[in-house]
Amino acid sequence: MTTPRLRVLSLGAGVQSTTLLLLAAEGRLPRWDAAIFSDTGWEPARVYEHLDRLDREVAQPAGIPIHRVRVEGGNAQRVSGNLRADSLNPGSFVRIPVFVIDRAGERAAMVRRQCTEEYKVKPIKAKVRALLGYPHPKPVPAGVFVEQSIGISRDEFERAKDASVRYLHNVFPLLDMDGAADGREGWTRNDCLRYLRSHGWGETPKSACIGCPFHGNRQWRELRDHHPEEWADAVDFDHQLRQTQLRGIKAAPYLHRSLLPLDQAPIDRVTRNEWADRQGDLFDTAADMEAEDGSALGCSPWSCRGGEEAA
Repeated sequence: MTTPRLRVLSLGAGVQSTTLLLLAAEGRLPRWDAAIFSDTGWEPARVYEHLDRLDREVAQPAGIPIHRVRVEGGNAQRVSGNLRADSLNPGSFVRIPVFVIDRAGERAAMVRRQCTEEYKVKPIKAKVRALLGYPHPKPVPAGVFVEQSIGISRDEFERAKDASVRYLHNVFPLLDMDGAADGREGWTRNDCLRYLRSHGWGETPKSACIGCPFHGNRQWRELRDHHPEEWADAVDFDHQLRQTQLRGIKAAPYLHRSLLPLDQAPIDRVTRNEWADRQGDLFDTAADMEAEDGSALGCSPWSCRGGEEAA
């Protein structure tokens, strides 16, 4: 079989996957049979609120059911199926990519990440098998597969990889979109942000766990300055990591690359990457001016934006 049995969207509820869902609801992409949100149990409250709004205002009217899935708990390593709780289970392996001092004792090194595969990918695969009618351990027949759309933009195209199982084929619609600010094929993350703002979704959050070590200083400051309860949660988790006997590491683990407790880490220092982001891109600046002031080329009756909600 070369035609997929089903077409699904891997919905992380961040910028790129939200863009894909809106594009499908708008008719610019084919409609999916389902969207799947894999919940680690430790997403920020604003992500869950955003997901609820997406379901209510976009997915349901478009006839796209959103399935919320979580990894099963109940064993020695996954006590609850909640990433935060399981990560602090004494004797368990380190799941998140914490920072430790390297073997030479000179600089911070990140341990191997296991959380994405275990708490994000596995539940999606299980749901896909269930939707196909072949739940584990029932084998999926050869040639039966689901086409899964993933929100990867052109600026991160190196992340576009096929699935590791034959019943799941990945596609990346953003890489084929036209209308990018720089005129090239495929949308960047900034193109997605611009699209979301123009459709009333400018407050789409970044989908990441509260205590994700991949947070940069900007994300940590955002948490500290605007979401104090979640900041306190991350600080407490960071502290408990060093009080819990974990397998797989010998050095003390930290959420911040400075190897300091999170509430003492130098998160007010602006990194080189953040300065680059602040300076932006000339094409993005021009496109943002058009979004603010309107197109200099006028407006077609078939593509009039006068009725769009302003972000």
